[in-house]
Amino acid sequence: MTEKELRKKAMALPLQPGVYIMKNKDKKIIYIGKAKKLKNRVSSYFGSHSNHSLKVIRMVENVDDFDYILVDTEFEALVLECSLIKQHMPKYNILLKDDKGYNYIKITKGEFPKITECKRMDDDDAVYIGPYISNFSVKQAVEETLKIFKLPRCNKQFPRDYGKSRPCLNGFMGICSAPCAARITKEEYVNNVNDAVAFLKGGSQKAVKELTEEMNRLSENLEFEEAAKLRDRIKSIKNLDEKQKVVSINVPEEDVFAVVNGKKKACFEVIRFQNGKLTDSEHWLIDSVDDLPSARFELIEQYYSMRNRIPSRIAVDGDVEDEELLIEFLESKREKKVQFIHPQKGEHLSIINMCIRNANEHLAQNQGRLGKEFSALEELAELLALPKPPEYIESYDISHTFGADNVAGMVVFHNGRPMKSAYKKFAIKGFDGQNDVGSMNEVLTRRFNHYFNDEEGSTFKILPDLILLDGGQPQVNAVLPVIEKMGIDVPVFGMVKDNKHRTRAIAFGGGEIEINYKRSAFTLVSNIQEEVHRFAISYHHKKHKKSSFTSGLLNINGIGEAKAKALLKHFKTISKIKESSVEELSECDSISSKNAQDIFNFYHNM
Repeated sequence: MTEKELRKKAMALPLQPGVYIMKNKDKKIIYIGKAKKLKNRVSSYFGSHSNHSLKVIRMVENVDDFDYILVDTEFEALVLECSLIKQHMPKYNILLKDDKGYNYIKITKGEFPKITECKRMDDDDAVYIGPYISNFSVKQAVEETLKIFKLPRCNKQFPRDYGKSRPCLNGFMGICSAPCAARITKEEYVNNVNDAVAFLKGGSQKAVKELTEEMNRLSENLEFEEAAKLRDRIKSIKNLDEKQKVVSINVPEEDVFAVVNGKKKACFEVIRFQNGKLTDSEHWLIDSVDDLPSARFELIEQYYSMRNRIPSRIAVDGDVEDEELLIEFLESKREKKVQFIHPQKGEHLSIINMCIRNANEHLAQNQGRLGKEFSALEELAELLALPKPPEYIESYDISHTFGADNVAGMVVFHNGRPMKSAYKKFAIKGFDGQNDVGSMNEVLTRRFNHYFNDEEGSTFKILPDLILLDGGQPQVNAVLPVIEKMGIDVPVFGMVKDNKHRTRAIAFGGGEIEINYKRSAFTLVSNIQEEVHRFAISYHHKKHKKSSFTSGLLNINGIGEAKAKALLKHFKTISKIKESSVEELSECDSISSKNAQDIFNFYHNM
């Protein structure tokens, strides 16, 4: 069907709740949605696309037909939509892959058993503890157990490698008993493994009680060295308990959700608490979303469609579309009350922030960035009211000496880091004299002419997400008409300095934004401003030095700019030109015998 035919069909739908099913020309389902009023919702896809995201536009371009199912209530539409999405997994729905299997703790057989975490039980005569649902908990438990009982984490095989090498860093730090260096006997090693397994099976309280009893017995028998080892082990277990209390909340159970949106990808993060302790953490990388409240609804709905446990409290990092409807859906599954909270202060806000930091880190790793850099870009986007973190930032600065040798430097920061391969230099050509505003206008005009005219592969073909100019409102006002005239949609801001040449604020068309209180964004902008200033001024100094050399030659009769440049290219320095004979000067291209004589006479006062 054409879009016009699809709209006509949509306009004939009733104003009732239901589910709509979009199909492509091969009759394959590509999107499933719910609606309180089918006619209004479905017809909105066909017609004007001015309010649609790129993802929706692409989906609509692939729609050849649609079906629908009427229901009595919006709640029934939600339940049906959820069921159909799980069944058909449509391409344009936000989808979470449920790859959460069972997890085990494995204890190998042999003279030197090893404790590891694994995903499945093999027929290998090893002992397995589990299964566990939480991969996070299993990894954490194994890691802490190996540390407490000083068991090796390396790939060395014992007894084959027993006593054959120096200990690694863990051995020097005292968190491994270093069987590789024969610092522990086979019997001691096996005892440590047995104690570790008992700790994993019985928990910290039981372990502390049994170890304390054994420590007291050894002390009474005057075996103080062995008693001291147990004392240190008890201390390590108690320290672990204290560490776990740091990441805890004063409620029996709660799940915490956060969505961090990037330019191409978003990260959906979940942290789960039971009995006041952090018990699990999961994340999914999905395509970037256009509507965060709507995305939160879909993601939370799908998450609990894959999980049996629904807690009494759910903390979310922002607004959720149709929150009451989602609560009704979750309460019907849990058969008990469910409360959504949006923390603004206290421990719950700190847990939300921890969830956001984890999502930032996972997204940063996926996109080749450090978490702190992505956090800075997120903070900058929030500060400047940008729709998404600016991955590709261009910055410009003008440099000159009292209006002479005007140049501009352009630096690029990609994913919060300098991208030096994309740096560009501009020699101002339109005029002489001091005119920073006019220079900035010329440079941006030339830059975007390259965007339209260069061959593919040029970094000029990359459209920036943000432009930062060294300067205030005058520079911004000079550039805005340029990009508007060229039809370029890129936000432009100025970087304002204080009287000590440090970043103070960000300028835009209507005023200034203070950035000192946004520490990460402030540091990033300061780094960009320092880098573009360094790059522009180094180019200016180089050009000014060359210009100074050339200007001396221009005082010689018959030597113009072209011949002066030819001389510098041939001899490299003014000193060599001064020291050269008439014959040597004549060897330079474009220098005649008369020119050579005039140059020689000029420097030898003849």
